[in-house]
Amino acid sequence: MISRGLEPNAPLTSEFTRDRFPMTDFGGTGISVSRLGFGGMELAGPPRSPNMTQREATRLLRAAFDFGINYFDTSIDYGLSEERIGAAFRKTRDRIILASKCGCLVGNDDVVEGSHLYTAKNIHAGVIQSLRRLETDYIDVMQLHGNPTRNELEEQGGLETLLELQQSGIIRHIGLSSRKPYVQEFLNVDFLGVFQLPYSAIQRQHEDIAAQLSNVGKAVVARGVVGRGSVAKRWSAIPIGMANGQAQGVWESAKIDEILGGMSRIEFMIRFALTSEAIDLCLTGTTSISHLEENVLAAEKGPLDPEIHALAVHRLTVAGSAPGDGEYRRGGPKPPVQPR
Repeated sequence: MISRGLEPNAPLTSEFTRDRFPMTDFGGTGISVSRLGFGGMELAGPPRSPNMTQREATRLLRAAFDFGINYFDTSIDYGLSEERIGAAFRKTRDRIILASKCGCLVGNDDVVEGSHLYTAKNIHAGVIQSLRRLETDYIDVMQLHGNPTRNELEEQGGLETLLELQQSGIIRHIGLSSRKPYVQEFLNVDFLGVFQLPYSAIQRQHEDIAAQLSNVGKAVVARGVVGRGSVAKRWSAIPIGMANGQAQGVWESAKIDEILGGMSRIEFMIRFALTSEAIDLCLTGTTSISHLEENVLAAEKGPLDPEIHALAVHRLTVAGSAPGDGEYRRGGPKPPVQPR
């Protein structure tokens, strides 16, 4: 394995993978990113994700970098994730791109209900907290989290606060992690340079939005590209936004197994997402170095063959995975956490 012998304090030397896993322009941000990014949700810790020590987390994150990944996405909502990423890269901060999210609750006594609040006070507190947890004095991409409406952000002061933080240099780029229908309210907002959308072969509802954003120079990040690994876990995990059994139904109806041609299901999912010219970066998350390596090796193979991709698109469309306003079930059941 590529990762053999990697120690938590080993130097970050990834040159041997850079030519195989090249950087790409990240929309109009001026940032160069790997097309595969590391999603930090799985670093949350129990009960949301498997238990692991900081040493284990550091080894995983440094392996990701050594495999050629330079984009690390996290959130206040992801438990221990920010702290683990910050500790892993405290001495090599300038060699990675850090993306986090705000709007999540940060000890605000005025909150009555709901899991997100877009007041100036809460947004500012969240960003400052993320800086501390990530052990950095700036964040490359700060994304609004929780699928807010434009009115919420404008009326509660969240947008204005982010602009002020950007002008101060604390935030380099402002983004939005969202989905239909509210994401469509922000397509013409100039200062939003990064959009994170749910997208995979079995969840193509946002394909048209991704194309619109890419056409006007926005950076597009796809989350959920392997559907929480459901395709490889005998459908025991449920992709966010889908009902129990829905992912399996789409896959089997489209008869995707017939066209894999030796690819694993996970490889197909990753390469399908990478085939889209509208997607700048695909996020995958794991606590396993071997699974991480499998993802990287799949991504290094690049887009699917055009004929295979066209056939897959046709079959998936007939099976119900297509661009449009299909139902997206908020949150979705959590996948089971396997005991260690």
